[in-house]
Amino acid sequence: MSQPTDRLDGQIALVTGGGRGIGADIARELASAGARVAVAARTRKQVEEVADEIGGLALEVDVTDRAAVERMVAETERELGPIDLLAANAGIGNVSGNLWESDPADWWRTLEVNVLGVYLTCRAAIPGMLERGGGRIVITGSGAGYLPGASSTSYTSSKAAVNRLGETLANSLAETPVRVFLISPGRVRTAMTDPHWPEDDPGWTPPELAPRLVRVLASGRADALAGRYIHAEHDDIEDLIRRADEIREHDLNAIRLRR
Repeated sequence: MSQPTDRLDGQIALVTGGGRGIGADIARELASAGARVAVAARTRKQVEEVADEIGGLALEVDVTDRAAVERMVAETERELGPIDLLAANAGIGNVSGNLWESDPADWWRTLEVNVLGVYLTCRAAIPGMLERGGGRIVITGSGAGYLPGASSTSYTSSKAAVNRLGETLANSLAETPVRVFLISPGRVRTAMTDPHWPEDDPGWTPPELAPRLVRVLASGRADALAGRYIHAEHDDIEDLIRRADEIREHDLNAIRLRR
């Protein structure tokens, strides 16, 4: 994917899971393009460090807490302005071990953060976008939601749900000015993924690709691709933009068996 030159001057962005890893890099990329960014995550020290670095707003929030999420959206809009872009990125990894030996509370916590968190965040942000006549949402999905070979059940189940949530939410908003995108950042080396693969594994995805993709989606140039599953490494977003009519006509870039 070529380096985008899209400017986001004047845009207000809210990035959940923005204290580290992919979310922090998304926040940095959006800020470098001119957006004003609210950085949200559970660990105050992490969000403050990223927000200080980019001149953004630090928000400590548990995305599974409805009241906390609603406060997050309200504070972003009070301090920065109406939200143009929501990057629903917060997530946690797998519960290790066999399902039948796992702690049900730990297993369910993965679903709460990864699925309920996306639901609550979108639910809180969308009414304002609809009222103002526009907005974009980028949901961080994962190939783990459909690729074969996995044996750990919590993360894969949660991402399968998130993948479908992204597409169906986009469908429900199709007749409105709000656009929803689902992305896979690829296998980026972060604190969450690093323990599971060797350092010299050739399958690592360059960490800059997902942030660049979010930047393009925030620009509005890819609005015709709303609801599609876009992989930061394996899909060339500029090619997809050029082929948007074909993609929509033939229902391409969808993570499901087609009728």
